[in-house]
Amino acid sequence: MALPALSLSLQFARFKGVERHRAALPRHSVARWIRHALEIDAEITVRIVDAEEGQRLNREFRGKDYATNVLTFDYTQSPMVMADLVLCAPVVASEAKEQRKTLAAHYAHLLVHGTLHAQGWDHETGEADAEAMEAREIEILAGLGIRNPYGR
Repeated sequence: MALPALSLSLQFARFKGVERHRAALPRHSVARWIRHALEIDAEITVRIVDAEEGQRLNREFRGKDYATNVLTFDYTQSPMVMADLVLCAPVVASEAKEQRKTLAAHYAHLLVHGTLHAQGWDHETGEADAEAMEAREIEILAGLGIRNPYGR
């Protein structure tokens, strides 16, 4: 079965240490991770930002005054997915270290997570929805050769 088509824009803000994040996110890997999480064709922009931009966006759009790992801005889900995924590099790096994961594996998980959000999956609407989304993430990542991000 063919994977959905993906038009991908991959952007990196300028910040100290950006090269480490560029190295963990080769375009072909980012596209592969996202395409495996898609159910239909998509146009997605992935932007890697510093803590300041991540915090500002989270505050402005979610009312939460801290930098978070991934923000999903979904614009349409049909006839194709159109979304922006914003990942905060310092948060992702810190979490990867805490969770003893490679930076690339953690980015893969968060890109799959954000892509599912862009298609309407939501883990904040109840325990059953959270469990279903987690199970889908685990299944997608296993298909990519990435171990269960939840450590079970």
